[in-house]
Amino acid sequence: MLSTLFNYFWWERLWLPVPLTWEDLMDVDGRVYAKASDLYITIPIAFIFLVLRYFFEIFIGTPLARLMNIKEKVRLKATPNPVLEKFYTSTAKHPRQIDIEALSKKSSCSVRQVERWFRRRRNQDRPSMLKKFREASWRFTFYLLAFIAGMAVIVDKPWFYNLREAWKGFPKQSMLLSQYWYYMIELGFYWSLLFRVAVDVKRKDFKEQVVHHVATIVLISFSWCANYIRAGTLIMALHDASDYFLESAKMFNYAGWKNVCNGIFIVFALIFIITRLIIFPFWILHCTFVYPLELYPAFFGYYFFNAMLVVLQILHFFWGCLILRLAHKFLTGKVIEDERSDREETDISEDEDEVKKNGPLSNGHTVLNNNHRKTD
Repeated sequence: MLSTLFNYFWWERLWLPVPLTWEDLMDVDGRVYAKASDLYITIPIAFIFLVLRYFFEIFIGTPLARLMNIKEKVRLKATPNPVLEKFYTSTAKHPRQIDIEALSKKSSCSVRQVERWFRRRRNQDRPSMLKKFREASWRFTFYLLAFIAGMAVIVDKPWFYNLREAWKGFPKQSMLLSQYWYYMIELGFYWSLLFRVAVDVKRKDFKEQVVHHVATIVLISFSWCANYIRAGTLIMALHDASDYFLESAKMFNYAGWKNVCNGIFIVFALIFIITRLIIFPFWILHCTFVYPLELYPAFFGYYFFNAMLVVLQILHFFWGCLILRLAHKFLTGKVIEDERSDREETDISEDEDEVKKNGPLSNGHTVLNNNHRKTD
């Protein structure tokens, strides 16, 4: 059965247009073609990236954070409470008022103490500023180097200036050594992001990020096996063009350099809109949807490849909406914040609020308002 599934998976009609077969893509006369077995190396590369990231964050990210005066905020830890911890981990991190009252009775704590405990417990799970900065600095470094490398790979190629050239001779297009390493390194990096997704900083678009990583890995792998390498290098370089601006804006935001952050963010927003909302749908998708049909009739690989590109474009529209909302805030004079981030809650209890408003306490209650129950 496994043999049957294997043969069906690698059936030429799924990957190649009629009448080509895998034998047409055998290395001959010095011409080297992409092979699925080439992708095995991306897993070791992913683990190399994980090791490099570990040392980068310790020896470069952390000293850079200190240089930019990033300080850790002291967080008060929630006191151990089995009843509240069980509810937090198994039911909800944001309990309803009725749940808070029930937990107050079960845990022998006041309602305010329960609310305070959940605030502190949620803050414990939030990533520290140092962790956010180190992650952003690592991604900034990779995306910048990847963009420079990507441009070096494609800038002297005819398909960079004329997209029709990307399909000239398809799929019998010999692979270049620079294309090989560009593909393997990019794919290895996205594998490393997927391996780290459970421990990296989680934002509100966490699910979309996972979908993006999976779609990118599938897309890069498929384009390699089907020899869509020329189009693939264009797509990867296009995506890397804006990412390092976003990560650098995050770094300056964490450091408190708001003016620099806002300036870089506007540059990022412009590049993102140009590359992913204009060039990608109107040039790249047109290139992958229209030009191949001038050579061969549509086949499964054609539909699958373009379907994955459409998934990426949908994600581009989603993130584009977030970016435009942030840009609108900037233009209207409001402070720019990453809307995907989970904001830290203040750890000021209601009693402390009352001290600020009404003055000192008498027997645990404010002098001006001493009508609370003693159990509070």
